[in-house]
Amino acid sequence: MRIDEDSPLIIPRRGRREEPLPKAAVLVFTSQDLSLFTHCFSEYPEPVRKLFLADVFVGTYGGVSMAVAGPMLGAPQSVMVLEKLIALGAETVVSVGWCGSLRSTVVVGDVVLPMGAVSEEGTSAHYPGKKRGGPSDRLVGALKEAFQGEGLKVHEGEVWTTDAPFRETAAKVLKHQGLGILAVDMETSALFAVAGFRGIDLASVLVVSDELFTLKWKHGFREPGFRRTRELMIGPILRSVSSIRPSAAP
Repeated sequence: MRIDEDSPLIIPRRGRREEPLPKAAVLVFTSQDLSLFTHCFSEYPEPVRKLFLADVFVGTYGGVSMAVAGPMLGAPQSVMVLEKLIALGAETVVSVGWCGSLRSTVVVGDVVLPMGAVSEEGTSAHYPGKKRGGPSDRLVGALKEAFQGEGLKVHEGEVWTTDAPFRETAAKVLKHQGLGILAVDMETSALFAVAGFRGIDLASVLVVSDELFTLKWKHGFREPGFRRTRELMIGPILRSVSSIRPSAAP
């Protein structure tokens, strides 16, 4: 028997007893934001299952059925959840998380829309494709339109994704500042890689929770503006996800 050495041994698929999930989905990295999202539906979404360590809820927003999954942390776990969501039917996904700013013009409470990501995590390299994946153009367009008039300061640019937040050294911050990178997170580059490989629409939305650009860590987790931004962006994100119709071809 001929063996395809590049074929994976474990394939994400829908099991015979597993119910499909909606085509629209939101990945929420923190438990705090998961609570905000689930309480934004007119009727509280139904908790339908777990995917690894993440809870999955299904509800209706703007007449569109969608899944909300979380919490999750880092590239490996987020990719496992995303892969299974895709296997269960997800085709349009927005991931929502926090990031650390590398630029003095990007401060706590601002929103970053990643247009690309530099990978310093170990997951995306296992997915064949472009070295720097990017978001779905039409989903980014929907998000930008939905954010207008919401009082949010939105930045577009590249982010740096790392597996090791406690090894964000001064040298690395300076290096990525020199490359024009806006912020650092733990998931975006890997999610872009999977989305490109699987042929789905995906975009990332990050709220600035802390600042590194002075080479001293300043966190803003308790700042009112940080909480306000996270509350204001939920409606626009849900509207954007619900507005995208699946492509005829990946």
